Amino acid sequence: MVDKILFGTDGWRAVIAETYTFDNVRRCTQGFASFMINQGLAGKWFVIGYDKRFQSENFALAAAEVLAGNGLKVYLTDDATPTPIIAFSVVNKKASGAINITASHNPPSDNGFKVRDHNGGAIPPEGLKEIENLIPDSVQDVKKMPAVEAEAKGVIVRFDPAPAYIEHLKDLIDLQPIRDAGLKIVFDAMWGNGAGWFSRLLVGGKTEVVEIHGSRNPIYPEMKRPEPIQPNIDVGLKTTVDLKADVLLITDGDADRVGVGDENGVFVNQLQVYALLALYLLEVRGERGPIVKTLSTTGMLDKLGKIYNVPVYETGVGFKYVAPKMIETNALIGGEESGGFAFRGNVPERDGILAGLYILDMMVKLKMKPSQLLEFLFSKTGPHYYDRIDSAFSGDRQAREEMILSAKPDYIAGIKVTGLVTVDGFKFTMEDGGWMLVRFSGTEPILRVYCETTYKDKVKNILQDGLKIAGLK
Repeated sequence: MVDKILFGTDGWRAVIAETYTFDNVRRCTQGFASFMINQGLAGKWFVIGYDKRFQSENFALAAAEVLAGNGLKVYLTDDATPTPIIAFSVVNKKASGAINITASHNPPSDNGFKVRDHNGGAIPPEGLKEIENLIPDSVQDVKKMPAVEAEAKGVIVRFDPAPAYIEHLKDLIDLQPIRDAGLKIVFDAMWGNGAGWFSRLLVGGKTEVVEIHGSRNPIYPEMKRPEPIQPNIDVGLKTTVDLKADVLLITDGDADRVGVGDENGVFVNQLQVYALLALYLLEVRGERGPIVKTLSTTGMLDKLGKIYNVPVYETGVGFKYVAPKMIETNALIGGEESGGFAFRGNVPERDGILAGLYILDMMVKLKMKPSQLLEFLFSKTGPHYYDRIDSAFSGDRQAREEMILSAKPDYIAGIKVTGLVTVDGFKFTMEDGGWMLVRFSGTEPILRVYCETTYKDKVKNILQDGLKIAGLK
C-alpha cells in the first residue's frame, strides 16, 4: 500500500521509520523537484538544511541526491542550521527555494520536510497542493544522483551559512548595547538548532549568557517536545530564578520560534511576546508599516494598530498564509500564536534568534525587565489573558463543524458574542475585544480551542464553553 503524503500548514511531518522513511523523503523531494521544474526553474540552485533530530543529516543528503538527479543544484548546509538561517541563505545565495529537514517542535518520534520559495518564505497553499499531487506513488519513479558523484561534479556544494547571516544581522540591530548592558540571560536551546547562537552573538561584553539543553539529544530529556511553552520550559524558568537572571529566552527545535520567561520565572505567553515585539518596532524604533497576524493571535495588535495608525491584516493559521501577505503589504512584522515572528528587512520566515535579540534590545533601550515591559504594554492596550486546550475527537469532522456552526451562542462565559469569523475554523468575537476560536488540526484528529480575553477570571470558562460548543463536553 502506498503511503499518501499530505502537507499540513508547514510541510509534511510523520513518525520516523513508520511513514517518515528514506524512500518517502525521496518521493517528497521528487514532487518538489517536479514542481520547481514546472515553474521554469530547471538547472537552478536550491538550499537544503536540517535539524538535530535522529538521522536528519542523512535525510537531507538523500533529498540532495534527488534534486541532483533531477538536474537541480544544491547548497547543502555543513551542519544543523536554524530554520531562519536556512531561509536567509536562499536569498543570500540567490537560490530558487529550499528544503528543510525538520519537525520543528514535534515530539522526538517525528521528523519533517519543509519547503520554501525563492523569498525564503512558505510556499502558498495552492503550491503545496501541487507538490503533493506531483509526489510519485513509487520510489522507482524517483530520479537521483549518488552524493559522491554529485559533489565531484559540483552540483552538491556544502557550505557554512553562519557568517553571511551574522553579517546580515548588522543591518537589523546593533548588538553592542546588549553586549555592554551586563544582563544575565538564561537561554534554553531545547536540544535544538539554536544552541550556541546567543552566546556567539553576544560575546565580548558584560552580558552573560547561560545556556541549557544545548547539546544534541534527539529524545529531548526534561521536556515532552521542543516547543517553547509550559511544561517544556519549566526547567528553564526554574534556572532563571535560581541564577537570579534577568530573562529567559527559549528557541524551539529548529529555532524559528521564540519563548520568553521573565525575571521571576513567569512565562510570557506567545500573544504577549507578539504584542511586545510590535510595540518595540513601533514605539522604541519608531518604525511604521502593516502588521500581519493569524486569526488565532492577539487582539492587542489591533489596538496597537489604532494607536500608531498602521493597518492590521488577519490571515488563516500558518506561515503559508502569513508570508505571502507580508510580501504583498511590505509588512513591518508578521506572526502567529505558536511563537513564530517574521520581520521587515529579513526574510518572510519566522526567526526565533532575531526575535530574541529584539526582546533583549527592548529591555536595554527602555531599561526594563520583562515584567515591566508587560506593564508598559498593558498601559497601552489593557491586560489580555490567553490559553488553549487541545482535545482529541472521534467521529465525522464535517458533522462536528456543522454542530459548531449551528450553535450560535449569544454569550460565552457570560460575555456577549458579537460575531463569527469562519476564515480558518470558527472564531467567536466578544464584546470585550476578546475571542474564542475552535479549529481542527489539518493532519490529526485534534480539535483546538483558543481564547483571549480581558477578563482574567473567565479564561477557563471560555475554553470550557468552547469544548461544549464543539460537542466535547
